[in-house]
Amino acid sequence: MSSVLEKENPFKFEGLPDFDKFTPEIINEQFPILIKQIDKEFNKLENHLRINNKDTKLEWDEVMSPISVLNEKLRWSWGVINHLNSVNNSEELRNVYSTLLPLVINIGNKFGQSRIIYLALKELRENVQLDEVRKRILDKEILEMKHSGISLEKKEQKEFNKISERLGELSTKFSNNILDATNRWFLLLDRDDQVAGLPDRVKELMSAGAKKHSNSNGITNCQKGLWKLGLDAPTYTSFMTYAENRSLREELYKAFVSRASKDDINNNPIIEEILELRLKQATLLGYKNWAELSLSSKMACKITNVEKLLEEIRKPAFDTAKLELANLQDFAYKNGFNNNEELQPWDISYWSEKYKQKSLNLDQEALRPWFPLNDVLIGLFRLSEKLFNIKVVEANGEAPIWHDDVLFFNILNSNQQKIASFYLDPYSRPETKRGGAWMDECLNKRKAENEKTCIPVAYLVCNQTPPSNSKPSLMSFDEVQTLFHEFGHGLQHMLTTVDLPEVVGINNVEWDAVELPSQFMENWCYDKNTLLNIAKHWETGEGLAIDDFEKLCKSRTFNCGLSTLRQLHFAITDLRLHSNLSIHKGKSSDQVRREISKNTNVIEPIEEDQFLCSFSHIFAGGYSAGYYSYKWAEVLSADAFSMFEEAGLDNYEEIKKIGKKFKDTILSLGGSLSPMDIFIRFRGREPKTDSLIRQLGLSSKT
Repeated sequence: MSSVLEKENPFKFEGLPDFDKFTPEIINEQFPILIKQIDKEFNKLENHLRINNKDTKLEWDEVMSPISVLNEKLRWSWGVINHLNSVNNSEELRNVYSTLLPLVINIGNKFGQSRIIYLALKELRENVQLDEVRKRILDKEILEMKHSGISLEKKEQKEFNKISERLGELSTKFSNNILDATNRWFLLLDRDDQVAGLPDRVKELMSAGAKKHSNSNGITNCQKGLWKLGLDAPTYTSFMTYAENRSLREELYKAFVSRASKDDINNNPIIEEILELRLKQATLLGYKNWAELSLSSKMACKITNVEKLLEEIRKPAFDTAKLELANLQDFAYKNGFNNNEELQPWDISYWSEKYKQKSLNLDQEALRPWFPLNDVLIGLFRLSEKLFNIKVVEANGEAPIWHDDVLFFNILNSNQQKIASFYLDPYSRPETKRGGAWMDECLNKRKAENEKTCIPVAYLVCNQTPPSNSKPSLMSFDEVQTLFHEFGHGLQHMLTTVDLPEVVGINNVEWDAVELPSQFMENWCYDKNTLLNIAKHWETGEGLAIDDFEKLCKSRTFNCGLSTLRQLHFAITDLRLHSNLSIHKGKSSDQVRREISKNTNVIEPIEEDQFLCSFSHIFAGGYSAGYYSYKWAEVLSADAFSMFEEAGLDNYEEIKKIGKKFKDTILSLGGSLSPMDIFIRFRGREPKTDSLIRQLGLSSKT
C-alpha cells in the first residue's frame, strides 16, 4: 500500500484547490512539510536581507515581493483547510485542524517577530521614495508587526507566543462546542398539535431531518408524520416565528440561548480565559486593554468614538423599542394571549409576525414562492450588470467543488474577459457546516511567477432553506438580503483594480469599513425596480404585486427599535468586555452582559440565557472589540446609497454613472487608501449619520 507521501500533493498554489484531494490524512502529512518549506524560504529571505542590508540600499521588490509570495502560500494552503473545516466538518478533519493550528500560529509569530524584516520595512519607510499607497502599506505592516510582539524582550515574546497559541486553541474549541451543542439537541415530534402553524416547507424540512436521523440510527420503520426539531437556523427561526405550541417554543428557545453552556460542552470557562489572555497580550504590547489594541488599527481609532456613535443610536432605539413592546403586548392581549402574563422572549417572534401580518397585512412566509434561489440570482446579477458594467455567467462543472450543493460562476468585464470567479454554497447543512453566512478569499488577485495575472476567486457561503423533493429553495426575504450582503463582500474582493497584493480586494481595509459594500448591496432589496425584476412565482411566473412590495418596504422599519437595540446590545457588550476592566473586576462576563442589558434590552434575559457562549463573532471570529463595525459601516453604506436616492432610483443613466463611481472607488481601490479618503472620493464629503437614522425608522421617535 502506497503512503500518502507518494500520492499527488494537493498543495500547489496554482489555480483552484482540488478539494477532494484534501483528505484529513493527506492534510495531516503534507501540511507540516509545507510549513517547513515556507520556514526554509523565510530563513533564506532573512539571510539575504541580513547580508545585503550592510552594503546596498534596499528596494521595494527586494523585500515586499518575497514576503507577499510566502504570505500567499500560507494563506492559500491554510485557507483551504480552514474553509473545509467550516463547510465540510468531520471529526477527523476537526482533529487534524486542531493539531495543525499551532504550526500556523507559530509561523505567523515568526513572520511577525522577525527583527530583520522589521528593520527592512522601517528602512524602506524612512529612506526610500515611495508613493502614498506604499507608505500606507508599510505603516500598517509595521504596526501589525508591533502587534505581533516584535518590540518585546525575549522573555515577554515567549509569553506572547504562548498566549497566541493558546488563544488559537480556545477559539477552535469554542467554535466546535457550538457546532456540537447545536447538533446534540433535538426533539422528535409526532403529533399534529406540535407543528400547528408551521408552513408546509418547514414541516417538509423537519420531516426530512427525522428520516435522516432514523436512517443514521438504524431505525427501519420511521413513524409517519415524525418531525425533527433542531437548533439549525432555518428550523429554529421558522419554529419561533410560526409555531402555535407555546410550550415547545419555550423549550426550543431555552435550548438555543443556552447552547454550549453546560456539562461537557461549556464555553463559559473558555470565554473567561480568552478575555484574560487577550488582556495580557494587550498589556504586553503597551495598551490598556484589548479594545484599545483592536481600535488602534481601525477607522474608529478610539473607544470614545465608538461609544459616542453607539449611544447616539441607542437612546432613540431604546425609547422606540419600549413603545414597540407595549404595542406588541397590547396586540397579543387582544388576540388571545393570557391577560395575566407578560410576553416572554419565546413569544416575541411569534406575536411580532402576527402583528406584522395584521398591521401591514404582510405574511413574509407566503412570499417565499416569489423568491426561488435561481430567480434571485438572476436579479442580483442583472443589478450588478447595471451598476458595475459586469456580467455574471454560470460555470458549473468548470471548477472542483466540496459538495454537490455548490455552484460556480465567472464574472466578465465589458469586453467579455473573465476577471473573477466565485463559489456559492447556499444551503444549510447543520451536521457539517457552521451556521451564519460569510465571504472568504479562495484566490487573491496577483501576478504569478510567469507574470500571468491570477484572477480573484471568492467563497460565498450562506445557510438558507434547502430545496425539498417537490420545490426549489424558496427564500425568505431575510435570506434574499443575506445573499445580497455576501455578494457585496464578494464584489469588493473580485472587482479590485489595484496591483499590489498587500492591498487587493479586502486586504488592508480597516475592519470597521469592510462591511460598507455588503450593507450597501442590501439596500437594493428595497428598490422597486430591482425587487420586482427578481420576484416571480416559481410555479406560475406571476410577478410580485406592487402592494406586497410596498408592505416589504414598510416592514423594514417594523420593530426597528427592538432589532436595532439587539445589535447595539451585542456591540456594547463586546466593547465593554474588552475594556472598562476595573469596573468589571470580580464579575463574570455573563454578569457584565446582564448589567449592560438594562440599557440595551427591554425584556430582561432569562436565567437560562447564556448568549455569550454562542457569540462566535467575538470569541471564534475576527470581531473582538469590533462588533460595533456593523453599525459603523451602516453609517457609511446608508450615506453611500443616499447618493443614488438623491439622483433618483428610476434615473437609469444617473444610476449607471454613480454605480461606475462606486465601483471605481469603494469596490476597486481595496486597502490602497484609507476608508475615509475613498469614501470622500466617492461621496464628495465625509459621511453623515442622517441617512442611517432615517433608514432605521428612528428619526420620528427621537
